[in-house]
Amino acid sequence: MPTSLNINGKDIDVKAEADTPLLWLLRGELGMTGTKFGCGMSLCGACTVHLDGEAVRSCVTPLSAAVGKHVTTIEGLAGKEADALRAAWTAVDVVQCGYCQSGQLMSACALLRKTPRPTDAEIDQAMNGNICRCGTYSRIRAAIHQAAVA
Repeated sequence: MPTSLNINGKDIDVKAEADTPLLWLLRGELGMTGTKFGCGMSLCGACTVHLDGEAVRSCVTPLSAAVGKHVTTIEGLAGKEADALRAAWTAVDVVQCGYCQSGQLMSACALLRKTPRPTDAEIDQAMNGNICRCGTYSRIRAAIHQAAVA
């Protein structure tokens, strides 16, 4: 069924069933492959996007939940927090394999927009469920702290 979504600031008409996972629409129909498929069960965080600024797992978020809201993917992530995080990610050398990083950045950006100077506990809570198989968690935390100061 035809539906209009606002994705990365642009209204886009899509044809999909209301229960179609947002991830399938983004990657398969719209070619936005920055949002990754990891587990398909909301356990790993690789598919994290923003829905009206909130970090959500797009693998379990139905298309119907995105109607009337602003969807932001890694391709459209912008603003001072996003810029500070990207700079800190590079300065701290966070990335190893990189597969999880779009989800990590999306969760970190949502955190900094709500909590500009997070504690370690707040970072741990916000990043809980974002799995990094390479184990770069300490570098991710350090980069978030560095971006918070920027």
